[in-house]
Amino acid sequence: MTLETLKTILYFSIFRYPLKIEEIHGYTNYVDISETEKELQHLIDEKILIRVDEFYVYGSDLDSVIKRLRGNLHAKKAIVKAQQRAKLIAKFPYVEAVGISGSLSKEYYDNESDIDFFVITKPNKLWICRTLLMLYKKIFLLNSRKYFCVNYFISSNQMEIQEKNRFTATELKTLIPMHGKTIFEEFYQNNKWVNDYFSKFEPQIDTITNTNKPGFSRLIEFAFDTKIGTITDGVFKMITLKKWKSKFHYMNEEDFKIALKTTKSVSKHHPSNFQKKVILSLNTKLEEVQSKYNVVLQREHV
Repeated sequence: MTLETLKTILYFSIFRYPLKIEEIHGYTNYVDISETEKELQHLIDEKILIRVDEFYVYGSDLDSVIKRLRGNLHAKKAIVKAQQRAKLIAKFPYVEAVGISGSLSKEYYDNESDIDFFVITKPNKLWICRTLLMLYKKIFLLNSRKYFCVNYFISSNQMEIQEKNRFTATELKTLIPMHGKTIFEEFYQNNKWVNDYFSKFEPQIDTITNTNKPGFSRLIEFAFDTKIGTITDGVFKMITLKKWKSKFHYMNEEDFKIALKTTKSVSKHHPSNFQKKVILSLNTKLEEVQSKYNVVLQREHV
């Protein structure tokens, strides 16, 4: 048995988020769900998993089922707010596409959650776009990121995600595209590597809308679609990088380059380096499974 299901269950157990069989099956290479069911039953027989109603739980974390159900309930309300904010973001100058990422994209939301957005901008205007969104957040939302966490931007001329691992593959698989259908079609074409992790990855883009820009956005784009605009974009990038290097001076260079990626075409603001933490936590669980149950699964890389 390849135990394809176990690594997925272990991954989501980091977030205390047990999965249903249909969800687990979507992360395997099995054609028939009966193959997934057979493997899950084997893991239950080996006492590696337990089943609680329709959920498969690693270890004995029974409370995680209640936690998930409560989070799913709150997510139904939060997604309405997220849709409204995504529509607003899509109207900003140089925004070409917007998606919902993070915990809400996995149908989970609680008091500790933010609503995370993934933004694709026009080339050479990423930092102008980001600065305008940050100013809006600081001025009109009093710098609250609760419903407006825009922490990952890429440019439409460089849409392939460079860090290719189980964390980023899971984030792309669960991403909810909201606006910018044509751009998202290109985005997924540029990131077919996700299929190396999850062969059933079929993004749902039929319901994505294309947002018309209001007059003020078109006016700003017209004003900065010049050499001055390109220079301004570079200045905003330089200012942001200088600020982050000062604020996060304790981070080593390698972690900084991943967690606070600052290039002409990418802006990430993940100071906790969540990606690295999750991968390290997963590898710890893989070691635990090997030690307890003599099950060897390949380690993941950051």
